[in-house]
Order: sequence, then structure tokens, then C-alpha cells
Amino acid sequence: MSGLSLNIDFRGEQGFAMKLACELPGRGITAIYGPSGSGKTTLLDCIAGLRRPEPGSAVCCRGETWQQGTTFTPPWQRDIGYVFQDARLFPHLSVRGNLDYAIQRCRGRKSPDLEQVVRLLELDKLLQRNAEALSAGQKQRVAIGRALLSAPRLLLLDEPLANLDRAAGQQCLAYLQRLEKELEIPMLYVSHDIEEVSQLADYLVLMDQGRLTGQGSPLDLCARLDTRLSHEEQAAAIAQCTISRHDPEFGLTELDLEGQQLFVTHLPQSPGQLRRVRIPARDVSICRQRPTDSSILNILPVTLTEIEQSGDARILLRLALGDQHLLARITRKSAQQLQLRVGDQLFAQVKSAALLMEAADYL
Repeated sequence: MSGLSLNIDFRGEQGFAMKLACELPGRGITAIYGPSGSGKTTLLDCIAGLRRPEPGSAVCCRGETWQQGTTFTPPWQRDIGYVFQDARLFPHLSVRGNLDYAIQRCRGRKSPDLEQVVRLLELDKLLQRNAEALSAGQKQRVAIGRALLSAPRLLLLDEPLANLDRAAGQQCLAYLQRLEKELEIPMLYVSHDIEEVSQLADYLVLMDQGRLTGQGSPLDLCARLDTRLSHEEQAAAIAQCTISRHDPEFGLTELDLEGQQLFVTHLPQSPGQLRRVRIPARDVSICRQRPTDSSILNILPVTLTEIEQSGDARILLRLALGDQHLLARITRKSAQQLQLRVGDQLFAQVKSAALLMEAADYL
């Protein structure tokens, strides 16, 4: 697994301290998620060499030591591409000029082909335009292209969608998915938006107050009751499904989720393709008997595996469906009236409008 090995002790301003040790994958997209002030950007800066952790810290990337003991590799020798919230393009250069600048500074390393990057990010019609004349979304695409053309062994992205509207943000996510699949450059992606993370991440790191609070598969972490994710208002499980068939008469697509039917708004992909589905806990209700007269199409047999013990008005349930899990947020009174117990065989009602699909639909 070890593509990036970290043991970081960093002391910042106003009493902020970050201390964590972990091993991160050397491929795919790893998302670093947490609230503002949790240390996400500081972590990226320590990896990039822009901030220097305390003596005794260690940063190793794919077998190369960047910091350990007296060793400290400066940022410009770490072969890292860094994309910030603001694109930071050179305003006096054209798009092509910004891209050429990166090529000239790749220090002889083999970078992705310019034509390939232009094609993947759909920059061909922008090459002669001045950087200042671009929209926010276009600027970020150029910034990503410039970072890729510097021949990075690792791409860092610090909330790259922060200044984009939803449509531009979804397109940017789709471009990143395409780049990772075709170029196979590992990415570290910082965000405080769990919907972004659930669409994009292959691996998830949770941070809070400078500490690592969890790491692993998004499908696993998002469906656990012992993480910060499950206690947020937008708590949701992520499920992996396969497209079964399309229903053009009603504009729906049927997915297979652990042998059960799950209907969503029509998707353009062909049957047999895997898709990731996000199901918010607030949009899942439960019942003991399968309803026969309901407007809800998605009614799934589940097993109650865990009940969050809380004195609040609402509680959280963890529901097993085959090898995957859903979350349901219901009132404590409802749980009492239903006399819920771990092991109960129930039915989960899922609102179809709650099923959010991958960003790849936007390209």
C-alpha cells in the first residue's frame, strides 16, 4: 500500500499543532476530509516541503525520503504538482504560455504529452486566450494541466473547487477522474465537502484538529457510526452498484445493489458498468413490513446491525444489505415505537431523489 509514508509533528501559529503518522496509497485519488482548521492544507504543505515539520518528522514518497533526520529535500526537488484554490496562473501569459512554462521546468523528467493533456482537459479552444480572460472553471483546468506538465510523481489539490459554481465544479471533478484513469498519477485531494469526496475518492483520510481520526475505503468509513461523518447533518452511506437495465418509458435506470433493485434517474452508461451511489441517512426510513401502497420505488430488505445510543431526539441506524451498509436517521420515538433491536429484519425505504451519481455524468 505504501506510496506515501508520513510521520509529521508540526507546530503552527496560535497554538495549532498537527501530529499524525500514516501510510497512504501510491495510486488513485486519496481525499483528505475534515472541517476548516483541521490541518488539511498544512498537511499538503508539509508533504510539498512548503512548511517544515519538527525534527524527528519523516516524509517518504514511493521509496524516496524527502524528510528524515537531517535530510530535507526542498520543494522544487520533490517533483510535486500543486493546484491551489485560486489557479495562480501567470496573467501576462496565454494559456499555451502557462502550459509551456511547466514543460520548460520539468528538469528532464518525462511529463505527459502536451497534446494528451490538452485533449483530456479540453483546452484546445483556449490555448491562444489570455489567462485573465478565462472563467474560474477554465482557469482551474489550465492550472491542473500546468501541474501535470511539470512531470509530477504526486499531484496535490487544495480545495480546487472552492471558487467554482456547482456546474463548473462537477465538470472539474469529472476531468480529474479522467486524468487519474488515463495518466495514473496519484492525487491527494483536500476538501471539506463530503459530496465531492464521495464522488471522487478511492481512499479517504479523516482529519480533525490536527489529528488523523480515520482512514480507509469511503464505502466503509461513510457507513460507520464511530466517525465524524455519520454525525454530520449530511451523513450518507456510499454503495457500489451495477447497471442492470434501462426503463426508457419512465426515464429510469435499474441498478443492482447486492441483488436488489435500485431505481435512479436515467443514466447514459451501458448495462454492466459499476456505479457509486450516495444515499443520505436523512432520506432513508424503515418499516417492519414491506409497504404495498407507496410512492417510493426503492424498498430494500436489510438487517439492523447497530443502533447509535444517544439522548438526542434523533438516532442513527446501521443497516446491512449483503456486504454493504446503509444509514438511516430516525427519531428516538420511532425507534421505541418499532421496538427496534439489533438483528431485526427490516425494510429500508430510499427516496430516489436522494441518489447522487458520479461526476463522470457531467462530461
